[in-house]
Amino acid sequence: MQPAQTGTMNHGYDFPRQIQFANQEEKQEFSKFPTKTGRRSLSRSISQSSTDSYSSAASYTDSSDDETSPREKSQVNSKGSSDFCVKNIKQAEFGRREIEIAEQDMSALISLRKRAQGEKPLAGAKVVGCTHITAQTAVLIETLVALGAQCRWTACNIYSTQNEVAAALAESGVSVFAWKGESEDDFWWCIDRCVNMEGWQANMILDDGGDLTHWVYKKYPSVFKKVRGIVEESVTGVHRLYQLSKAGKLCVPAMNVNDSVTKQKFDNLYCCRESILDGLKRTTDVMFGGKQVVVCGYGEVGKGCCSALKALGAIVCVTEIDPICALQACMDGFRVLKLNEVVRQMDMIITCTGNKNVVTREHLDRMKNGCIVCNMGHSNTEIDVASLRTPELTWERVRSQVDHVIWPDGKRVILLAEGRLLNLSCSTVPSFVLSITATTQALALIELYNAPESRYKQDVYLLPKKMDEYVASLHLPNFDAHLTELSDEQAKYMGLNKNGPFKPNYYRY
Repeated sequence: MQPAQTGTMNHGYDFPRQIQFANQEEKQEFSKFPTKTGRRSLSRSISQSSTDSYSSAASYTDSSDDETSPREKSQVNSKGSSDFCVKNIKQAEFGRREIEIAEQDMSALISLRKRAQGEKPLAGAKVVGCTHITAQTAVLIETLVALGAQCRWTACNIYSTQNEVAAALAESGVSVFAWKGESEDDFWWCIDRCVNMEGWQANMILDDGGDLTHWVYKKYPSVFKKVRGIVEESVTGVHRLYQLSKAGKLCVPAMNVNDSVTKQKFDNLYCCRESILDGLKRTTDVMFGGKQVVVCGYGEVGKGCCSALKALGAIVCVTEIDPICALQACMDGFRVLKLNEVVRQMDMIITCTGNKNVVTREHLDRMKNGCIVCNMGHSNTEIDVASLRTPELTWERVRSQVDHVIWPDGKRVILLAEGRLLNLSCSTVPSFVLSITATTQALALIELYNAPESRYKQDVYLLPKKMDEYVASLHLPNFDAHLTELSDEQAKYMGLNKNGPFKPNYYRY
């Protein structure tokens, strides 16, 4: 550090060369604070005590700096199993603590685990999963195991895996293949290792984005002879399922939990309302007040993002293809424009559509210096990142998941997570919201696994509304919320069962 300047500074204030104390008592009080040397030794002692308390496990930061590919490592857990591939199995203790923290705010999922643990509704289920591997997902996976399932798991995003959580799952006996910062080749290798296991064949699929389902169709179509159903939780993955169904190629029933009310409203709207700010702050330290922002897409994700940004003083406009969503944006106080009309003025561009080439190279070329570009949709195709990997542009890594893309004239665009999902690549999402999503997924798996053959055909289904309501009811105790009960007379008047469901399927929440 440079020594502090004394005398007059160029801020309109005169700083004294020496601190003046009113009396000896003030001087003694001041001297109680550590000196420079004291502060350094204090920070050393804090750091040392932190590592001492974790002496049974490798240092979490040190291990993440290890550049050796997990595929090249030979690792075993404490039970002697090597049927996993994670960054460092020695991080398991850290991961277990992360999972315990998540469990505290996922009481509904834990409640479901306790209620159904005796019945084992997933006994005999062999679930292969491809989702984000976070502490919250680990609570879901361990719930499925407690309900009788065997699980093999991989990541749906190359940046969202929490390495220590993956290690904790591997230590507990779950066959998990994932680490943060996988290459594209690693990504598909991990999916293949999950599916292609001698002596083990999946009979249920839990997917987020459709990549696992796509891989099974492409490489191991015979697996579908034993699969009882697919549970899919993303816009992108659901879109793929409907395409398969329309083409007559969907050979097992599938449950679309993305469009269940509890998932769409809470995971998409309320979760993104909080996590968009978290991801942007962690990566860029940006201040939102007065910033010009365009949000591409005003579905539930876009609504959540716009609400949060507007609340902090950002000037937000929206792009939309759907006239109904566009009208909603207008009524909520946002201007609806085309991206090419405003791209030059924007400080931030956020994609929330699930589509492809929403932000093109032409848009990127016209952006102003310092514009932040990121994606809140599941798919990594919304921003045309491939068009930026050309010789005339320079990529400069600023920090983890933050790149400067520099044009020949010196203009810089700040690209986050290489166009992948911002909140799970660059920050975390609230455990409570993921409890809602995870409970929905667990119930969908139980429903498809236990349903009689005649109940579901080879098509895509929504989670039954009664289950949607049950998921919500499990979370109400968190708020000490007390539901009003219909009288017999009221139920008859409304034509409802006193225990629900309370809304028809066409109702828009």
